[in-house]
Amino acid sequence: MLTTVELSLRDMFNIFETCSMNIGRHTQKLLFLIHQVPLNICSIANLCFKKFLNWTSRIVMLHFAGKVGVPKQLFVNTDPSSIPAAVMRAGLSLPLVAKPLVAKSHELSLAYDPTSLTKLEPPLVLQEFVNHGGVLFKVYIVGDAIRVVRRFSLPNVDEGDLSNNAGVFRFPRVSCAAANADDADLDPHIAELPPRPLLEILARELRRRLGLRLFNIDMIREHGTRDRFYVIDMNYFPGYGKMPGYEHVFTDFLLSLDQKEYKRRPSYTSGEG
Repeated sequence: MLTTVELSLRDMFNIFETCSMNIGRHTQKLLFLIHQVPLNICSIANLCFKKFLNWTSRIVMLHFAGKVGVPKQLFVNTDPSSIPAAVMRAGLSLPLVAKPLVAKSHELSLAYDPTSLTKLEPPLVLQEFVNHGGVLFKVYIVGDAIRVVRRFSLPNVDEGDLSNNAGVFRFPRVSCAAANADDADLDPHIAELPPRPLLEILARELRRRLGLRLFNIDMIREHGTRDRFYVIDMNYFPGYGKMPGYEHVFTDFLLSLDQKEYKRRPSYTSGEG
């Protein structure tokens, strides 16, 4: 039986998007109300208000920095012949990226038509393909540090491609070091990195919710937009050799861990006997 996977990661991004849209519609009213609240009611109320103000400030920043989502996806672990019907029930639109979950996990496929879906090999995740101008952003998180590298990705798919192509097209994961796009002559609207405030909020929430300090995410910007991003993949403890300056970043991260451990150690004072 095929079921749609409701991932906690997806839920989180939905919360982000919902909050950012709501705060965008009511920003002026919210800020007006914030300034009307007396801060000297009592210490407890003051503390609660400060926490609330802190939260709303982050959401306002997220709204103006951009919106983050996860493409619609479906977990498949059954007879391939039933995949087309399951895709239709889930409301996914072609083409779909197929991501194996076990063997050949580094090989992706792009399925253009319903018939080609029956040729896939479960278990896998089907994810709607989002046009993104052929560029993705690998975001490396090392503790509190964030580094972003551009990589070439799959080109956009238009209506003509859907009409003229059929079958399953297999390809290796495109975000390898050989596909570095940092020095390429790209359209500025495509090559522009995600806003720093957006990445900081995203990284902080992922660290808090997942309990991870070393991971990376693949992000894309929806083609034709400037502020709509999607997380299409995530890896814990990835290979950092592709990240520029990883030696210094990793050294700083390890030193910060040692300093935190030192601060947690109990201190002993000698007394006179």
